Amino acid sequence: MRTELVSEPGDSTRPNEDFAAVALPASGQGGALVVLDGVTPPGDETGCLHSVPWYVARLGGALTELTVSLPDVPLPQTLSRAIARTAEAHADTCDLSHPRTPQATVVVARWGLETVEYLVLSDSALLLESSEGSVTAVLDDRLSRLPRTALATDALVDSTIRNKEGGFFTAAADPSVAERAVTGALPRGEVRALAALTDGATRWVEKFREGDWSDCLRFVRKEGAGALVERVRTLETADTERVFLRRSKTHDDATVVHVEL
Repeated sequence: MRTELVSEPGDSTRPNEDFAAVALPASGQGGALVVLDGVTPPGDETGCLHSVPWYVARLGGALTELTVSLPDVPLPQTLSRAIARTAEAHADTCDLSHPRTPQATVVVARWGLETVEYLVLSDSALLLESSEGSVTAVLDDRLSRLPRTALATDALVDSTIRNKEGGFFTAAADPSVAERAVTGALPRGEVRALAALTDGATRWVEKFREGDWSDCLRFVRKEGAGALVERVRTLETADTERVFLRRSKTHDDATVVHVEL
């Protein structure tokens, strides 16, 4: 098994709001990866005393520990427990019902001797390469399917379509959101490699059209996860006319975790 992890902030003057971990249990019979992308709220009012990086670190740490220590608990239940544990850590001091309470996208994959399980919530991506070399992108595409008019303002996103039916879902303070995730499982022998990417790294495919998901995984294997992020940064800087980025921020936190089973 070989693993590689790269995470770079979009702005060196601000904290990286991504979280990434690869865990290999002492038994040596499996492993897990966890990738979160903190959701930066518009404005300063979140109802919470804590920052997005605080929340992401708490949730990521809990999710990593529970994913490894409870291998027989399905991933949606594991995420639900991690969200509940994180909420309990600041429920007494913060308004967790606020629509802009700190939150994150989630990717989790766990492999054992027989099975590879996965969970994706919101717009980070998980790539699964089969034993024959084909690549499947596991995506929660609810955000991308929303009408552009629904995304006209950040306030509208927060108040009417985030964590609402007909909108999209992120991990915040409600444990039941875990049941909204895209989940699945495959026989271990059918999976050769995995890659998890936050949307700052998926820009290589989704914004700049440098290739498809198969090309993306091939690039990471050949050039390295760091090279993918570096290429995205080059493309972002070159897009001065906003042809590809349009209204998106010029640089975003970018994380890539690559695992060769």
